Amino acid sequence: MDKRYQVFVSSTYEDLREERQEIMQALLELDCIPAGMELFPATNEDQWTLIRKVIEDCDYYIVVIGGRYGSVGPLGISYTQMEYEYAVAQNKPVIAFLHKDPGTLPAKRVEKSEQGKEKLDEFRALAQQKMCKFWTTPADLGSAVSRSLIKLIKANPAVGWVKADLLPEKSATEEILRLRQQIEDLQNQLADSQQASTIGIEHLAQGDDIVEISYAFGAFKTSEWRPDVTYKASFQTTWNHIFSAISPLLIDEAPDNTLKKGLNSFIEAEQLN
Repeated sequence: MDKRYQVFVSSTYEDLREERQEIMQALLELDCIPAGMELFPATNEDQWTLIRKVIEDCDYYIVVIGGRYGSVGPLGISYTQMEYEYAVAQNKPVIAFLHKDPGTLPAKRVEKSEQGKEKLDEFRALAQQKMCKFWTTPADLGSAVSRSLIKLIKANPAVGWVKADLLPEKSATEEILRLRQQIEDLQNQLADSQQASTIGIEHLAQGDDIVEISYAFGAFKTSEWRPDVTYKASFQTTWNHIFSAISPLLIDEAPDNTLKKGLNSFIEAEQLN
């Protein structure tokens, strides 16, 4: 069934407009559904509540970290970091894309305060505890997102989204569930039957228990059969050994004569050894 995966894209916004465009293009080329702040509709609902719902609905999460830490929220960390930590807490497969050398970015795209730089460094260190990749240019970032997301999808298959007309009808779904229940019931009955069939046989000889086989046979004297001359002998073996000799005959239903011939061949082979 053809699936589409929804990917949440998190980052600061104004300083990474071009980079986000590259990411959106890469996701669309992979037939993924991008989700990010620029796509959120106007709503009276609390913004952070909405963001959490969108992250929960997404299959994968990526964060892009450039030279800005971003606006700080009520928890004392940036909204970008809040989104990242929430995605991790929800066990979403995540990838972080970190600028390789933020010091080379233009001044308007980097943190000016020491506190902002320190917060950014801490966030970068946190993101590197999970899967992360590095980039330098918007085009480089778009390529990195495409390659990395393909690997992430293969390593962590998600539920994804499908078109409504591709979903099975209600009647078909109910029939599948009924058949699954029937299979489960039959498997339980089989297990109960197998367990019941073994009750009460503990006292019977079996396995490596020793059994003595006695046998007798007539003899030839020169070329003349002498039925009056009979030899008797016996030997010990195990039930497992006997079963291994005749079990091939039991695969298909075998008459008594066939089983007798099998036992005779087994006795003959044992005595020759």
